[in-house]
Amino acid sequence: MKPSLIPVILAGGKGERFWPLSRRQRPKQFLCLDGGDRSLLQSTADRLLGMAGGWENLWVITAEFVAAGVREQLPQLPESNLLIEPEGRDTAPAVAWATLEIAQRYGEEALVGFFPADHWIGDQARYEATLQAAADLARREAAIVTLGIRPNAPATGYGYIEQGEPTAAGDLPVFKVSRFTEKPDVATAQGFIDTGRFSWNSGMFIFRAGVMLAELARHAPQVLEPLRAQGQAAYGQLEKKSIDYALMEKTQLAYVLPADFGWDDLGDWNALERLNPKQGENVVLGQHIGRDTTGAIVYASDPDEVVVTIGLEDVVIVRDRQVTLIVPKHRTQEIKTLLKDIQGDTQYDHLL
Repeated sequence: MKPSLIPVILAGGKGERFWPLSRRQRPKQFLCLDGGDRSLLQSTADRLLGMAGGWENLWVITAEFVAAGVREQLPQLPESNLLIEPEGRDTAPAVAWATLEIAQRYGEEALVGFFPADHWIGDQARYEATLQAAADLARREAAIVTLGIRPNAPATGYGYIEQGEPTAAGDLPVFKVSRFTEKPDVATAQGFIDTGRFSWNSGMFIFRAGVMLAELARHAPQVLEPLRAQGQAAYGQLEKKSIDYALMEKTQLAYVLPADFGWDDLGDWNALERLNPKQGENVVLGQHIGRDTTGAIVYASDPDEVVVTIGLEDVVIVRDRQVTLIVPKHRTQEIKTLLKDIQGDTQYDHLL
């Protein structure tokens, strides 16, 4: 089947805010967080196969330390469609290298989309319709189309995209990007929402391969040219740069399509409340006996283990192998900081 789109799944993240369940050899994208039997990576591949027209046109770019896990989770993925980065250099090199490889195989007119491996999507039909609209615009125009998410709260963990002049992509409104803004404080975020002109930056975008390569050559040649000349071997000389910083904040070809298909980037353990129904007053995945416990998120990876709580409120409790994590819900962002603190201590190395 001819692909509507060549999807590339970005699957190299560490997912440290989901520690201790997410670890070096089993990062967040390999986890099942909704009580089902498909990991986030597998669910992302499932969603994109229709647009790809089959496994032969689906690509994954990942880190060397988790490549074996990708092969295990996606056994139908052709080996030639798995790009393995020797070291993490953020998203700009990943986008540049994958786009070069796809252009070489399919030509510069190929429509390419990049998608994080660890997001949740609620409405598949609306999601596919949105991707098709973005693909239609990218096919018709010299455009890099970003999927924006309509904000429902003044979140400070996302970048924001301001809408400029309107255009159209089928029945859906699309806008030239006026500006990208880094993660704001709460007051600024609320001000953005009040204007009605801002979307959250989802990290999903679609373009023709040749358009992306031309814009990288114009705005980020220090990323593109070493990869064009040396391929994977260039990674050691590349700076860490996100695609937003390297290109999207500079290009004049950025468009935003505000989307509404049910989306969550599953940023930390609090996301389980949004994905899973409550059992009484708490969200529980595993066995839990609670007394006077409310607003808790309880996760136990071993079905034979039981978590028992008395008199707790608004906490996250995670039991996985040798580690038990207990943290107030409003401090889950500090898990990443804690991991940095113990990374240099060899007695904890097996827990990372």
